[in-house]
Formats: sequence, structure tokens, C-alpha cells
Amino acid sequence: MTVHKVCGTETEYGISVRNQRESNPAIASGLVVNSYAGTHARVQWSFEEESPGRDARGFGVGGVVVEDFDSALVNVVLSNGARLYVDHAHPEYSTPECFDPLEAALHDKAGELVMARAGAAAGTLLPAGQRMGLYKNNSDGKGNSYGTHENYLLARELPFADVIRYLTAFLVTRQIFTGSGKVGSENGRPNIPFQLTQRADFFEERVGLETTLKRPIINTRDEPHGDPSKYRRLHVIIGDANLSETQTFVKLGTASLFLAALEDGALPDPVALADPVAAVWQVSHDLDFRLPLSLEDGGSATSLELQWQYLEWLTKYAEQVAPDPVYDRVLALWASILADLETDPTRLADRLDWAAKLQILEGFRNRDGLEWDDSKLRALDLQYHDVDPERGLYYRLAGRGSMQRLFTDEEIELAVAEPPERTRAYFRGRCVSRFSESLVAANWDSLVFEVGEDTLKRVPMMEPLRGTKERVDTVLEEVADAAELVRALGGSHGRTGSEEGPAEGNGS
Repeated sequence: MTVHKVCGTETEYGISVRNQRESNPAIASGLVVNSYAGTHARVQWSFEEESPGRDARGFGVGGVVVEDFDSALVNVVLSNGARLYVDHAHPEYSTPECFDPLEAALHDKAGELVMARAGAAAGTLLPAGQRMGLYKNNSDGKGNSYGTHENYLLARELPFADVIRYLTAFLVTRQIFTGSGKVGSENGRPNIPFQLTQRADFFEERVGLETTLKRPIINTRDEPHGDPSKYRRLHVIIGDANLSETQTFVKLGTASLFLAALEDGALPDPVALADPVAAVWQVSHDLDFRLPLSLEDGGSATSLELQWQYLEWLTKYAEQVAPDPVYDRVLALWASILADLETDPTRLADRLDWAAKLQILEGFRNRDGLEWDDSKLRALDLQYHDVDPERGLYYRLAGRGSMQRLFTDEEIELAVAEPPERTRAYFRGRCVSRFSESLVAANWDSLVFEVGEDTLKRVPMMEPLRGTKERVDTVLEEVADAAELVRALGGSHGRTGSEEGPAEGNGS
């Protein structure tokens, strides 16, 4: 049953304009997106094939539901196949569809560089004394949370009820290694000095369709961005924006492996939490990893114990399938993180954002005698996430070798410009590079061209693993313009993706 776990991320960035009275975040976000100078095509985002109101449980509102139509007007598709746009008054970067979690982590990192450059360019347009600030985080500290979402390609055959049964406890307890850390609490949760995640306090439902209100642990949006008879796109909204490359890789890799094992029927009976919603914030608030979580069967287990159990299951599964060096690496990093959580969590300051941030904050507290409610600590919390490499505390740590890296600066730079070669993002990115003047509209599973005829020409891309470099490079090299490309594709559907399928994908 298993389909290849194409995956990707989409991140809404925090935004502020310093020294600007009555700053409008939607206008500021539009300025950021419109200021990006990299290779891109400014297009209308096509909502024709999108249906964010359709529910994976078999009900909901079908058809188009555009929550923020203005976002369609402030939208660019980049030469690496990604999307940069305004979503809910935040600039958002959606990675291209990626072949595996390592590639997805690289393109997530490329998004930081894209956003930093767009923010810097936008800043030059502001009046003297004002400064644009962009933050890869999930909370403004004023009761507002914004998302970092993950997307995974699933087989349509997999009953969604199984996703709910198996994945809930995994997502709740994985917060011990996916959080980016936060000073204080919000949304009516108990007061605490520091917690593991930025998002946990804002989750209020176990299962649901929403992403901005009554946020659910399991999101049921059924919008595959591809052939709906074959695929689902699992849209995961419970997770933090991570700056640590290792952390993003492990987050995406463990989830991908878990979902593959679930599709293969390789998991034992699921673990069921008695109160998953309460467990979300309880796990985030437990810096000792010793809080027993009540299970539905009457027993209990800590988040760390359950993650060890999941590691054991997925290690056995990986041994049964064909060897994969990417997932072998995921398992090794996962095991090392859990071991350090068990013995000495401070050792994780080189791999996990929450641990690195906590080390910084404790250093200032000890040096200056600060209480946890001191505004300086909240300012440092925010500064950790600043994507300006001259200001962001994460980048200072990485620059002096205090954070483990998976990618070189050169690899990240290349990912800003070049699309992944093993998914349909390659075709999209190359069309942006070569035919941007003819590209008038796009979404994840199609491109629309103006080729000088009476009607626009739509090229569907319904398969995420078509439109690859191997499949389309020859035809792209043979054509001189978009009109020739459309004619060539009309006679060779299988070569490109006139029958393409689901992007894992993005689309908030």
C-alpha cells in the first residue's frame, strides 16, 4: 500500500515594523513578498482545484473556500518550485515537493534565506528609522499563534480513522524533540517560566478541520493537490518552526517513517491517550520528561517512554524494508536525541532549538540576576528566531559552530535557486526560470500559460513523482518558448506530467 513519502513544509513568518505607528501586518507582508528579487514568476494563484473545506472523515464543504482572497494577489512562484505569498497577514514560504525528509529540511532552510533577503529588500523601502523584522517562530506573545505545517503524501486506501488512532499520541509526545522553546504560557494555560514548544498552548481539539481556531491535533483537511482517487495529503499543523537543521530533519523523517509503517500495516496496536488535548500542553510544560500521561487503557507512560517505544517499532520496520541511508540517519539521530533527553538534556543545545534557547536564557538569568518574567528574556526569545543573520541568535550559534549543521551554506544557496530533481517541483521550477513571462497562473498540481492563442493553456501535474529532471529535461531543452512546450506536452503526456498527481504539498 505504501506510497513514497513526498513531503514538504509551509511556514508563516512573524513580522513587525519597528518604530512604525499602527503597523498593518498584511501590508508589511505584501511589501516583503513583492520585494523578493530572486528568480520568480508573479502569478495568480489558482484556487480552481483547491478544496480546503473538504473533510477527510467524509463530510464538510466541498469546492473552493478562499479564506483570504488578497493572498492570491500577492503571490510568487520561485525558480526552486516553492511558493512565497501572503497568508493571514503573514509572509509564508511553502517549500517545493521534496523526495525525502533530508531534501525537505534543506528546502525549509532555503526558505529562511529567501525570507531574509525579501525582508532586507523591503526594509530599504521603509522611511528612515523604521526596520522590518521577520521571525521564524509561532507566537507573538500577545495571544496570537501562526503556523508551521508539514505535508506528507499518503495512499488514499489508508483509512483516515487509522491515521487518527495511531498518529495522535505520536504527535503529542514528539514535542520533546520538535519544540523551539518559549518563555511563559498563553491561551489560559497554567503559568510557567519556560516550555518546550511555541504552539502547544493553542491546541483545543483532538480532530478537526480548522487551522486557525480550535486547532486540532489531527487536521482533517482533505485536499490532496493531486489525483484524489490515489492520494491523500496529510496536513500536520501541530509542530514548531525550527531553525535547527537536525531538528527539522528528524521531525520530518520520523513522521514520514511512521506513516510508511502505518500504510504497510507494520505497527502494533496503537497507544491511546486518555486526554490527548490536555497532554499536548502538559508535555510542552514538562521540562523533566517525567510526567506520566494517562492512557485510555488505564495505564500511564511518559512522553519519553512512548517515543522510545515508537523508535523500537520503526527500527524494526526499517530493518524489514529495503535499506535507505536517509532513514537510517533519521533513526540514529532520533536515538541519540532520546538518549540525551534521558540522561542530560543540556547536551542537546547543539541540536534542538528549545535546548539552545534555554541555555542562552539561563546564561543571561545567571549573569544579570533576571527573573523569568523580565522583558529582556522575552526579547531574547524573539531574537533567537530573527532571520536576519546579523541579528538572529540562532545564526550566531551556528556561525561559531555551536549548532550541528546538515548542510553547507553553498547547498542552501543552491536550493534557493534550484528545484528538487526527483519530484514534479522540477518541472514547475524550470518553467519559472525559462517561461516566467508566459506563466499566468499556478497551483500545486497545474501551471497555466498564455501562448498567444484564444484560450489559456493549462498543464496538469497530478503525480508528484513525475515532472522530474529525468522525465522532462529533454523536452525542456528542445523547446524555445512556452508555446512549443505546450505543443510538445500535448503529444507526450507521460513524459512530463499532463497526468501528474498529488504534491505533497503546501497550501496552508
